[in-house]
Amino acid sequence: MRIIINSSKIPDCYELQPKIFEDERGSFVKTFHEDVFKSYNLETHFPEEYYSVSFNNVLRGLHFQLPPQEHTKMVYCVEGEVLDVVVDLRLNSPTYGQFTTFDVSAKKANIIYISPGLAHGFYVKSDRAIMMYKVSTVYSPNEDTGILWNSLPIPWGSDNPIISQRDQSFISFNDFNSPFLYQPKN
Repeated sequence: MRIIINSSKIPDCYELQPKIFEDERGSFVKTFHEDVFKSYNLETHFPEEYYSVSFNNVLRGLHFQLPPQEHTKMVYCVEGEVLDVVVDLRLNSPTYGQFTTFDVSAKKANIIYISPGLAHGFYVKSDRAIMMYKVSTVYSPNEDTGILWNSLPIPWGSDNPIISQRDQSFISFNDFNSPFLYQPKN
C-alpha cells in the first residue's frame, strides 16, 4: 500500500494520502492496512467504525472522548467535501489551544489521523457529505463531549451553520479544564 503521511502543525495529527487507483470503471482506495500503519507507529486497533450523512452548511463538532475512553480517530469523506478541523486540547503541547484545518473530499481521498487529546469537527461545503470514522475505543456516552464550535477563531465558512442543540451547548474552549497531557514521542 502506497501512502503519503503528511504532518500537520499539531503534533500527532496527520493527513494521510493513499494512492487512488482509477480506470474506466471508477476508482479504488485502500484506507487502512495494518502492517503499513504499524510501520509508521500509528494506531491499528479500531473496534468501532461508523459514518454520518450531512448536508450543506452543517457543522458537526468539536467532539472528543474524555479519559479513560479517549481515542485515536481516523476520518475521511466518501461523498462530497468538508472543511475538517482539529483542535489541540493537550496541556503542555507546543500547539495547545491551536487548530488546523484540512480540505477533505471524496475526490482527494485524504484521511485525517487524530490522536487522543485532539478535538474534531467539520463543516460541509458540498450539497451532501458522507464522513467515515474509525475509532480506537468504543463510543462511551459518559465520556463523549466537546467544546463550543465558535469559541476559537476557526474560519468555518459560515457564521450561521446548521448545528445540533447538543453541539451548541458545549462549553467554550476557555472554560474547558483539560484532562489531556501532551506526551512527546521519542
